[in-house]
Amino acid sequence: MSCECGLGPSTQACCGPYLSGEKKVPTAAALMRSRYTAYATGAIDYLVSSHHPDTVGEMDRKATTQWSRQSEWQGIEIVSTEAGGEGDESGIVEFKAFYRIAGRDVVHHERAEFRKHNGTWKFYDGLQVKPPPVRVAPKPGRNDPCSCGSGKKYKKCCGA
Repeated sequence: MSCECGLGPSTQACCGPYLSGEKKVPTAAALMRSRYTAYATGAIDYLVSSHHPDTVGEMDRKATTQWSRQSEWQGIEIVSTEAGGEGDESGIVEFKAFYRIAGRDVVHHERAEFRKHNGTWKFYDGLQVKPPPVRVAPKPGRNDPCSCGSGKKYKKCCGA
């Protein structure tokens, strides 16, 4: 069976050495992939230990454990990275994690911030990426009457 992160031939050959502490994670993206694998395999201790000490207090271990166990993890896609290489001290990894919970498919899209602590990559913080808003009403045309009720054309009023 291939690794949960989607890269290696098996968890043991890919993310396993990071989860066990046998190997040090070389990049922010590798840490992101190994953390995804930890969620998928229920390795909560790794999630705690790979969290930056400045923000680990914000982590709810009970809720994380529950989310990890109740979800059917389906894959991860690294969308982009900014810095986060072996010689860097910080980096951003934008990713999409795919899972199924309570019969519903979910895509968790996040920009995760990573920082080195004592020379080791740690997850620092994350910000969910929200999809662009969907317009429900049709956009008014330039020559349509303005919707504010002024009686002017949209282009000469609110559209100016």
